[in-house]
Amino acid sequence: MRLIHTFSIAAYDPDEDAFGVGVASKFLAVGAVVPWARAGVGAIATQAYGKLTFGPNGLDLLASGKSAQETLDQLLEADPLREQRQVGIVDNQGRSAAHTGNQCFAWAGHRSAEGFTCQGNILVGEQVIDAMAQAFTSARGELADRLYAALVAGDDAGGDRRGKQASALYVARPHGGYGGDNDRYLDLRVDDDPEPVKRLGDLITIHHLYFGEVKPEDRLPIKMDLARELQALLIRSGYRQSEPDGVWDAESKQQFDALIGSENLEERWRNDDPDMLDQVALAYLREKYGTK
Repeated sequence: MRLIHTFSIAAYDPDEDAFGVGVASKFLAVGAVVPWARAGVGAIATQAYGKLTFGPNGLDLLASGKSAQETLDQLLEADPLREQRQVGIVDNQGRSAAHTGNQCFAWAGHRSAEGFTCQGNILVGEQVIDAMAQAFTSARGELADRLYAALVAGDDAGGDRRGKQASALYVARPHGGYGGDNDRYLDLRVDDDPEPVKRLGDLITIHHLYFGEVKPEDRLPIKMDLARELQALLIRSGYRQSEPDGVWDAESKQQFDALIGSENLEERWRNDDPDMLDQVALAYLREKYGTK
């Protein structure tokens, strides 16, 4: 069995009704092992001598009404390798629990508080976990952004003392997946990279572009000046041949719909309200295709 030496954070945001886990490690594809979360239920990080069944089994225990601590106790009770395990759990009441076995390699430990728990093993020192906890509690934005802030802080504080390889961020919330069909709001992994936490940040930025909430105050009416700009943009992108005239007609909307589909921005512009455009999508298109 390969050791999963890593630092991670599991957390709950009651305002979003979201659970998430962020993790980084010198371990290939760490996101396939450590993070587990389920909307309305909880979040679990399992590492060191990671026990994968702790993820689904622990979530089932939380779903049955067990607290984070009760779940942790039950998972460890029947495990002969408990002193080699490291686990962090948060339940749907915001209660946290963590375990660092006394046979985990130094530095190993955890910091648990209301709504989150940070844990790590084979770290450069306890400053990694302290920096993560401080960053998470002081960061702003949605849960994914605050989890990522914790990973950046842990990375900057030295992280895994063996080096860097992989990172991941997983957030579950009700109907958070694409099209609302599951709870997998964000599931991003950097499996093998010299700077996995930095690369993960790039992926989060792209995720927010494609799937972030479209705020009503950020929507612009497509009037003549903007319509002319979009038509010129359509020409540059190869979706229109005729000169811009500022008339946002059915043909222009059809052309723009094709471009939006090509750029995977359909969550930010829809044919059911084709006379409004999200400013985030507009900024992206301007940057990619230019404004002249």
